[in-house]
Amino acid sequence: MTEFEVQGIPVTELARDYGTPLFVYDGDVLVDQYQGLRRRLHPKLEFFFSLKANPNVSICALLRAQGACAEVSSLAELVTARRAGVRPADIVFPGPGKSPGELAACLDEDVFAIICESLGELASIDQLARLRGKVARVALRINPAFTVKGSRLTMGGKPRQFGIDEAQLDELDDLATRFPGVQLMGVHVYMGTRILSEDVVAENTSRIIELAERVAARLNFPLEMVDIGGGLGVAYFDGERDIDPAVLADKLNPIIAEYAARRPETRLVMELGRYLTALAGTYVVRVRYVKTSMGQRFAITDGGTHHHMAAVGIGSFAKRNFPMRVLNRVGETPTESWNVAGPLCTPNDTLAKDIALPPVQPGDLLGVLRSGAYGPTASPVLFLSHGAPAEVLVQRGRSYLIRDRDTVDDLLRPQHLHDFSALTVPSQPTDPDDRRN
Repeated sequence: MTEFEVQGIPVTELARDYGTPLFVYDGDVLVDQYQGLRRRLHPKLEFFFSLKANPNVSICALLRAQGACAEVSSLAELVTARRAGVRPADIVFPGPGKSPGELAACLDEDVFAIICESLGELASIDQLARLRGKVARVALRINPAFTVKGSRLTMGGKPRQFGIDEAQLDELDDLATRFPGVQLMGVHVYMGTRILSEDVVAENTSRIIELAERVAARLNFPLEMVDIGGGLGVAYFDGERDIDPAVLADKLNPIIAEYAARRPETRLVMELGRYLTALAGTYVVRVRYVKTSMGQRFAITDGGTHHHMAAVGIGSFAKRNFPMRVLNRVGETPTESWNVAGPLCTPNDTLAKDIALPPVQPGDLLGVLRSGAYGPTASPVLFLSHGAPAEVLVQRGRSYLIRDRDTVDDLLRPQHLHDFSALTVPSQPTDPDDRRN
């Protein structure tokens, strides 16, 4: 009987050593995803790893070792990127609601660009920079008037909290000189995510470059950076296919080469999160019980949607299953229909519905594949106080624990118990005669 392995390590060994539920990441897949694009796409295009997809410091460090820069959207992500070895000159910081502390950290660390998403934020950056005697390097995030079909989640081209509307630029001719503590130096546009069409990526890139040049010319600032967003997706569901790096290169490289010839001094940035990490991860859960209910089979596991909310189908109109396998018996043919549920007291805790699997038994290890992006980082890990799972990275045939599993003490440590006994209200009498007296 064969079983799922990660770089030669059997999944039963990983489950024995680290327990379940567990996220396992294959370092070879991470490297292959990065280098597969790097070998094919024009060298002018720089890859910035979006930590929101998987903010583990070891994941970031491995990608940094391959040459990745970083796109961060919180103070913790900024600190993570720096600890992973990313230079400030290779960090950009977008986000519509940055706190004063986050803006101050960007200035103190001297990141390459703060990506500004509103005029109010620009005023805050200006004030903080002048207090420090600095001039902040700022790229404007533009919400363009155009839309491009093909993304599973649209981020621009409609009313959004992100960026400054392209139409509003007509009123901002003096923006480059209005704030003395700010140096406008770039343009950022992010159209959408989970894009699976090479044609859409190429069209996005061409139109964003044209928009960036138009914005820089209109507002009269030097164009040191164009961030084309990215949004490259991976296939999760039936009927989808992965982006083909060779086809993408054929369509994108001529656009990049033409721009590089005209503006060799400008950095061209592509943000990559899901594309780099999703395929590398497997969410491993152990079956505790099996049962039938009204003619349907259920496997109840020790992990669920509190660790992997994406598997519920958030953002989709219909629930569709991520790919799933019985990991300790990978050679068996799927012959039965199963519902796979977690331990939570909610019917929404369903990792898979009516999925074809071999006969499932208590003790089996099930794996949700392609789970390296938006797992714990996008899930309610505190629901029912279960806490976050352990995470393991396998690299060069050796497994490394890269995040501890939350314990009960971990979950209770931030809480504060106070004695409210002195404030207790006396109980009211329940006997009708007592109330009359």
